[in-house]
Amino acid sequence: MREKLEARQANIVTLTVDAIVNAANTTLLGGGGVDGAIHRAAGPQLLGECRTLGGCPTGQAKITKGYRLPAEHVIHTVGPVWGGGKRGEAELLALCYRKSLKLAATHKLKSIAFPAISCGAYGYPLEQAVKIAVRECAAFAAANPLPDRIIFACFDAATLAAYESELARE
Repeated sequence: MREKLEARQANIVTLTVDAIVNAANTTLLGGGGVDGAIHRAAGPQLLGECRTLGGCPTGQAKITKGYRLPAEHVIHTVGPVWGGGKRGEAELLALCYRKSLKLAATHKLKSIAFPAISCGAYGYPLEQAVKIAVRECAAFAAANPLPDRIIFACFDAATLAAYESELARE
């Protein structure tokens, strides 16, 4: 299923895909990093819709419209805060990818772009997070026809290199 997976250095808010994934906090009301960037780019209507969702627990996902984004939808998922790996962080991060992909498939979305969930302010070690992201996305792609294009939107060259290395093992 490697042909469905792609890593590229890009600002996720600029991608023309059916959905981008927001590494959100549990309130879904905006924050820093990719979350803040998505909310700013989408405009105030995104915040308005998010207010109706009642938040989101860690490891789960919810979908909204994309508003002013090139993406039609935003799938909001809440990654775990890294606490040393002894509080179920790996399973919670894996759930973020599974739940986001399941929402995309349910809504018949063909393309989705993920940031490196939990790797910013939440402190998840990049190499460990990338292994989980690639493993979960490859397994989902092998078992499901949609989405048929999964992009890992990498903020910088180091993140891109980590994804390219892991994708080469797939």
